[in-house]
Amino acid sequence: MDKLEKHRFLVKKILTEYDRIASQTPNLEGIDTILSFDEERDQYLWFDIGWTSRKRVRAISVYVRIKNEKIYIEEDWTEEGIATELLREGVPKEDIVLAFHAPETRKFMDFAIA
Repeated sequence: MDKLEKHRFLVKKILTEYDRIASQTPNLEGIDTILSFDEERDQYLWFDIGWTSRKRVRAISVYVRIKNEKIYIEEDWTEEGIATELLREGVPKEDIVLAFHAPETRKFMDFAIA
């Protein structure tokens, strides 16, 4: 398995596990939790969408992109963080971009800048 395939596999594996765990707790009525994988564009989403009390709900829990063989974490509202899970799976810090931080801030972190 090459690097890109491994990154795809791990991101899908982790998000699928998050979704499995979250599905054990009931959602609000009218709210659906969606897991969406687009390998062609290397975009991976886990989000809630729907309506409750006449309000539209659109909440991204995790949004990950793979670009230039690096994993860009664009959004992450999980407790431990998907970066932690990726590190546990053996992905080096140089392959993980915490893209929810500004580029000028990333240089002070142990992860890839871009």
